[in-house]
Amino acid sequence: MHGITIYNVLRGMPITLITHNVGNVDSIGAVVFLAGEKRYACPQATFMLHGVAFGTNVPTQFFERNLKERLAAVQADQERIKAIYNDRAGIDPETAEKFFLGESTISAADAIKRGLAHELRAVEIPAGSPVLQLVFNRQGGML
Repeated sequence: MHGITIYNVLRGMPITLITHNVGNVDSIGAVVFLAGEKRYACPQATFMLHGVAFGTNVPTQFFERNLKERLAAVQADQERIKAIYNDRAGIDPETAEKFFLGESTISAADAIKRGLAHELRAVEIPAGSPVLQLVFNRQGGML
């Protein structure tokens, strides 16, 4: 769960982290978003929440023991996510479980009601602010 790792690193930083949903916060991105001490969302933004899944890249045979191991891993990850939802947004485990059983897309206004975001706020970049462009060069990394 790389998203949980990112969440933990962000929470451990000695800064006041502000997260701002300017479009979509989907999947494990919701956990990363919750790392913010102050959490804003543009009025048109959405949040998509769902359960943990696993996939395979090659043909695989599943024996009962493999399925039990995978199920236990999925359930453990969902328990960690539930704890974060509860700690940071006050979402109770039963509500989180409902998110896990389906794929829920909620509006920014609903995210505020549920505690995911604190405030509706449009993006405001002050005039004269530096604007940086990051370009990825496949041959040599960042430019």
